[in-house]
Amino acid sequence: MSDYEFDTLAVRAGIARSQFNEHSEALYLTSSFVFESAAQAAARFSGADEGNVYARFTNPTVTAMQQRLAALEGGEACVATASGMAAILSLAMATLQAGDHVVASMGLFGATQQLFGTILAKFGIETTFVPATDLDAYRAAIKARTRLFFIETPSNPLTEVIDIAAVAEIAHAGGAILAVDNCFCTPALQRPLELGADVVVHSATKYLDGQGRVLGGAVVGNKVIVDEVLKFLRTAGPSISPFNAWVILKGLETLRIRMEAQSATALELARWLEQQPGVERVYYPGLFSHPQHDLAMRQQKSGGAIVSFEVGGGREGAWRVVDSTRMISITANLGDTKTTITHPASTTHGRISAEARAAAGITEGLLRIAVGLEAVGDLRADLARGLTA
Repeated sequence: MSDYEFDTLAVRAGIARSQFNEHSEALYLTSSFVFESAAQAAARFSGADEGNVYARFTNPTVTAMQQRLAALEGGEACVATASGMAAILSLAMATLQAGDHVVASMGLFGATQQLFGTILAKFGIETTFVPATDLDAYRAAIKARTRLFFIETPSNPLTEVIDIAAVAEIAHAGGAILAVDNCFCTPALQRPLELGADVVVHSATKYLDGQGRVLGGAVVGNKVIVDEVLKFLRTAGPSISPFNAWVILKGLETLRIRMEAQSATALELARWLEQQPGVERVYYPGLFSHPQHDLAMRQQKSGGAIVSFEVGGGREGAWRVVDSTRMISITANLGDTKTTITHPASTTHGRISAEARAAAGITEGLLRIAVGLEAVGDLRADLARGLTA
């Protein structure tokens, strides 16, 4: 279906109707599949015959989700996983071994930093974290055993925008592959593979589902890399459930519409926040004040739906704003149709060291808002209460 446009792919890609000729995608809740003969079973298990074997690594509903997301990202293949972190772990396990080196951008999601900096380090995989937008730092970090560059753009929570094409060139020159966490933008706003990235990872829990219902993740990219990820998933089993895949599959149908609407509201809210006396700084790529605004407008279709801002008074001041809200949900999840607010220093990035938070620019006064689909006037009123206080 490569000839179709994004919106058509979002509702049509990956459909394989059963003998019942259903119009909506079927949900196959089964752990295993029956074979017509011993010979067919042997052929399926060996890979000589394509077809479903066991739901840990093959399921028609999951396949539909994978094909649709691959089409939207412009990738050759996709592997779905149980969560976004499972996707990153699966990519690391499929592409790295003891003694290898990773170059990663600072400001990654807290759990991602923990995975690369602590867990993988126990197995002899070294990670160098570099300032997200410093291209010279990426070049200087390369070592003889560098195998993977991992970046997140826009970053969480400061929305730093990284030049994907430039980092891809640096990674490839050093003999490494580039993986981009495209969670904040999704393929509706940004397609890293077209900019030179080798792999895209997703927390499908966020915008791909879009309504805060299920967990899921995905790795999308060229078939050689994705096949290695599939081998890991088949053995280790960080698999997505067919039900979760079905929910995400349906969420993909409205992805562009939601992203455009939420991004438009986010821009309006960010402009309003810049004018509030209680706000010291606003981080949003769609604002002219954002240091990478021009790059964001070239690389993305809009600024996205994440707005972060700093208030005075440190943690006490930030918590006052959070606790004054009556409508906005106090939760660390994002990508929902319902707007959420969180204090990164004590939640999403609370497990990393204070030094690491400081290096990433995550202050005690920083708040992150993931803008949903509510009326912008109601969002302003809900935040104004705490900002005035």
